[in-house]
Amino acid sequence: MHPDIQSYAEAISSQENTLLNEVHQFTLQNHTESQMLSGHLQGKFLEMISCMIQPKRILEIGTFTGYSALCLAKGLQEGGELHTIELREKDAETAQNYFSKSEYASKIRLHQGNAKEIIPVLMENWDLVFIDADKPGYIDYFNLVLPRVKKNGFILADNIFFHGQVIEEPVTGKNAKAIKAFNEFILARTDIEKVAITLRDGLYLIKKL
Repeated sequence: MHPDIQSYAEAISSQENTLLNEVHQFTLQNHTESQMLSGHLQGKFLEMISCMIQPKRILEIGTFTGYSALCLAKGLQEGGELHTIELREKDAETAQNYFSKSEYASKIRLHQGNAKEIIPVLMENWDLVFIDADKPGYIDYFNLVLPRVKKNGFILADNIFFHGQVIEEPVTGKNAKAIKAFNEFILARTDIEKVAITLRDGLYLIKKL
């Protein structure tokens, strides 16, 4: 998205609350990969999707510093839970610190470790899944979660444009190749509905039939 349009869209959207702004600023100032943060506009979109669905169970694959989980948690039903998985211990500690400050502290379950090992032992049926982790793992994550997504449940996958690299000829780089393969894998399936959303680095919104 053009930077000026991004800024304008943020200006005419509801603003971040105090805690989200704290996570945002901390990540920008202290994390070497701060560009991975969902950020204001995408975070608000995730919040809105969650509030529309009103899920009882959410799974997030890739916690990072906790911003997107805090946004998704806003739509949880009474008694609902969000499970989020982060591979890196330091990021998991940062996220947990912010979760503990949140009004959703009792609703968020953080798992630190390899998502491919953790997902199979989470005996839950998901209303909403957000995939935002290592790009070569996207197809595996999708295959792991789809059987546990409820009928008419939703999966969101982030970074499906991978900085525009997926439309280059030829596509180069491990991550861009993995995302292009994931996009083609999703497009070919007939057991889901899908729409590519041109927000930030691209989101796939997928509905299980």
